[in-house]
Amino acid sequence: MSETPLRLQIAVDCADPHPLARFWAEATGMRYEDHSEQVEAMVAAGYATYDDTVVIDGRRAWPDAACSDPTGALPRMVFQKVPEPKTAKVRWHLDLHVGAERRDAEVERLIGLGATRLWDGRQGPHTWVTLADPEGNEFCVA
Repeated sequence: MSETPLRLQIAVDCADPHPLARFWAEATGMRYEDHSEQVEAMVAAGYATYDDTVVIDGRRAWPDAACSDPTGALPRMVFQKVPEPKTAKVRWHLDLHVGAERRDAEVERLIGLGATRLWDGRQGPHTWVTLADPEGNEFCVA
């Protein structure tokens, strides 16, 4: 009997899952997942009701959102609505490695998507830029 291989999924607690999933889909080149067909099928089968869903861009969706890499190389990211606001610095974060030659352009692109520049970092010859996503979650671009 073979074991199921490990799959890594990143879960992010947030206030507004769908816009944050779209930000991270754009930031990473992943695709924002549209679950409208699944939602409609689950409601039609009686497994869920429309009260269990939200309307996003005129289509039914689950309250939580996700983005995934079509190639399967990157972990899926799930954005879960939580009632409490972010109150402190998260003890881990994502690093986006794009290379020194692309870093400045990538930082500007991410700021255009809604990120905020926090500070520039350096450790020996290694440099990076720390940003915050639209809900204040820190991440680095190196």
